[in-house]
Amino acid sequence: MDNQSGPEYSSISNHYFNFGDRDDHVKAKHFITISYIHLYNKDVVPMVTGSKNKILHYPQLDTVLMVEEFIREHSGEFRKRALWENLPKKMMYQTFCVVFDYLSDSGKIAVDREKKIAWIWNPELVRKYLQDESLFVR
Repeated sequence: MDNQSGPEYSSISNHYFNFGDRDDHVKAKHFITISYIHLYNKDVVPMVTGSKNKILHYPQLDTVLMVEEFIREHSGEFRKRALWENLPKKMMYQTFCVVFDYLSDSGKIAVDREKKIAWIWNPELVRKYLQDESLFVR
């Protein structure tokens, strides 16, 4: 028996792929896009990487620098998602999360109680403390 026959397939195809007017076409395109994203996130990524936590693509240096500069200029103004939405150049949210995690882990940014992002890295202050002989690492 053909996989694309039967009442289930025909009702789905009639519901989503009947291109009688423009709205139906937009609905079908949206459905296909959502299906693709779901398949990619749930099926393909774990098969390729072995786990969902492994990074498939690392951001370029100019991307990291652009996010750093934007956070430095807008320190304390945005939450994580709003920060991503207001970046000068658009990027995938997953890429933004990789950059965000790097900046957080390296101590350059912090998240406050209201979940707003602040730039906390101050290299001049670090140099000052490193040159102070009364301070030392235990």
